Amino acid sequence: MLSWQLTNTLTALLLPPGILILAMAGGLALRCRWPRLGTGLIASGLAALYVLSMPLTAHVLLAGWEPQPPAATTDGGAAIVVLGGGKSHSAPEFGGDTVHGATLVRLRYAAHLQRRTGLPILVSGGSSEDSPQTEAELMQRTLQQEFSAPVRWVEGGSANTLDNARLSYRMLAAENIRSIHLVTHAWHMPRAQLVFEAAGFKVIPAATAYTTRFRLTILDFLPSALALRNSALFFHEVIGIVWYRLRLIL
Repeated sequence: MLSWQLTNTLTALLLPPGILILAMAGGLALRCRWPRLGTGLIASGLAALYVLSMPLTAHVLLAGWEPQPPAATTDGGAAIVVLGGGKSHSAPEFGGDTVHGATLVRLRYAAHLQRRTGLPILVSGGSSEDSPQTEAELMQRTLQQEFSAPVRWVEGGSANTLDNARLSYRMLAAENIRSIHLVTHAWHMPRAQLVFEAAGFKVIPAATAYTTRFRLTILDFLPSALALRNSALFFHEVIGIVWYRLRLIL
């Protein structure tokens, strides 16, 4: 629990807007002794905050990061692995914990893929906040009750994507399954595919929720909280894939 909190605290400080706020705070602290340096830090932080808050910037960053959609084929895999994307705690309308919107998007595509292929599903997601129900259990319930998609394996011990890969491989390799359709968001696929292949899987990417845009408008140049979040997602994935490459090497 403490490790999870520490990791996410450091991540929040390294990603925008956290890193930009720290830069501007540093600029304020330095203005008295080094006014030009301090003013430069503040101005740079504000400019970066505005640019990263533009929907156009967020779109360019994420769309350039995401892999190309694969050819429309369902051949080759022996199972479907769905990665959790978070859960909502104590949702009053559901009377308890339920899957987060990002997870729901992945489950919807997994159910669609399962209907096309007939392959068994593994759901993967732990409980980093010590909740009595793991994310995987919530995913299983949602798939079966709301999408009528059967779930064969429930992996509820993972705390991150690397755990997802290693624990899922342990379950599926025991049944001689090493080729999978991997379901996650398109922006998460490069990192997920890296660690699942390192774990021993042959991965057929089954990405969903690609970054798209209808047309360019003036709104693409105006600051947006959602755009800032999406820009932060890009940097989160870049840092994550560098960190995982280092861990896999070491």
